[in-house]
Amino acid sequence: MGKPTGFKEFQRQTPNETDPRLRILNWSEFHEHMPESELRTQGARCMDCGVPFCHTGSLMAGMAAGCPVNNLIPEWNDLVYRGHWREALDRLHKTNNFPEFTGRVCPAPCEGSCVLGITKPAVTIKNIECSIIDHGFDQGWVQPNPPQTRTGKRVAIVGSGPAGLAAAAQLNSVGHEVTVFERADRIGGLLMYGIPNMKLEKHVVQRRIDLLATEGVKFQPGTEIGRDISPMDLREQYDAIVLCTGATKPRDLPIPGRELKGIHMAMEFLYKNTKSLLDSQLSDARYINAKDKHVVVIGGGDTGNDCIGTSMRHGCKGVINLEIVPESPTSRAANNPWPQWPRIFRVDYGHAEVAAVFGSDPRLFSTTTVEFLGNDKGEVRALKIAKAEPAPPFKVIPGTEQEIPADLVFLALGFLGPESPVAEQLGVKLDGRSNYEATHGLFNTNVPGVFAAGDCRRGQSLIVWAINEGRGAARECDKYLMGKSDLP
Repeated sequence: MGKPTGFKEFQRQTPNETDPRLRILNWSEFHEHMPESELRTQGARCMDCGVPFCHTGSLMAGMAAGCPVNNLIPEWNDLVYRGHWREALDRLHKTNNFPEFTGRVCPAPCEGSCVLGITKPAVTIKNIECSIIDHGFDQGWVQPNPPQTRTGKRVAIVGSGPAGLAAAAQLNSVGHEVTVFERADRIGGLLMYGIPNMKLEKHVVQRRIDLLATEGVKFQPGTEIGRDISPMDLREQYDAIVLCTGATKPRDLPIPGRELKGIHMAMEFLYKNTKSLLDSQLSDARYINAKDKHVVVIGGGDTGNDCIGTSMRHGCKGVINLEIVPESPTSRAANNPWPQWPRIFRVDYGHAEVAAVFGSDPRLFSTTTVEFLGNDKGEVRALKIAKAEPAPPFKVIPGTEQEIPADLVFLALGFLGPESPVAEQLGVKLDGRSNYEATHGLFNTNVPGVFAAGDCRRGQSLIVWAINEGRGAARECDKYLMGKSDLP
């Protein structure tokens, strides 16, 4: 795969990025495209490794190792190296409905499991994937492909995030009539409103939605099942239902002062910002504005980092990011061997922007929040924080308390599972973590003809896992409707 000696001849190279001090002046994606010659060189680094782990898609130590949609990575790396871009695009679409999404926002567990990564920097799989699909759209190769015949079966999909869209694409491809219901005013779920524009520009999302609509998928935004339409009406009107509602119930921080104004859930901040940006380029002021504010983000991960990046683009006065866990090592620890996902220290785009503007990384590790402190107007003015012990339950270390200023606080502490009114009205059982109970690989709930996929079934996870589950649920739904399925 690739050039037999390429991994010895060529160094890993990633796309250039716009200077952090410049990119915070707009909401555009900031990765520059690499020239084709450089991409071919990066494809040449893919080894003939014998047993490629990059596309295994297994779970190790609770995290993805390899690609959950089993992308044929060595094959399209080789095709890019040889300049066969159209064939590379065909290989990519065999396993992934939306490589333009994963190529931009997936954390790339494939690279963490790259065999070359044992001793050298891994192959730039994510960048090559994104380049293949973008090149395909630029060349006009990505065209609608509606089914030749229809089965007469009707499927309702609740939720239009990556799991719902993947299920819709697959079920439509075999001729079922698919309607996707979304309670927000735009289709896309977290792709549209949960991920900021600088990571995933919304014309990229809309382009794929328009393609699915041309292929015959029907979309019904602004429709909440359980409020606008009864779940039981769905049962009567459709032959099957696929629940892809996401895990949208945020984890709170119930400590003294939580009632103060200026403390928000992270997704409220991100959702309102993107909606205002799309509706009016922020001119309607219907968003939480961090301009000239001291911002504190509690919690790390992608959501916390997105709050940092969004605050920087508003023109905040400063950002502090509190993480209760200790700082990760710069290289794999002994208890984190390859091909597990490497739990190492990383600098994401938001961290880099804060460092460029304010002079240092915003993160305080091993730090817990003890109390929110307010002013006489009932607004948050500061946080009382303390150092925490390095392991759960992360007890406060006495004598380490201090105050930090805060005009806005965003809670990015993860999610507790799906909101459950739809499941309750349909009679779908929940598991011990309050997710919809359905076995991975089968995706069928206790209610015949009702399937569940994505974060609402597995808990908060990666976009690539959502696509995996949406595809799997579509296959099992097709079996239920037709007795057998040719879907992968």
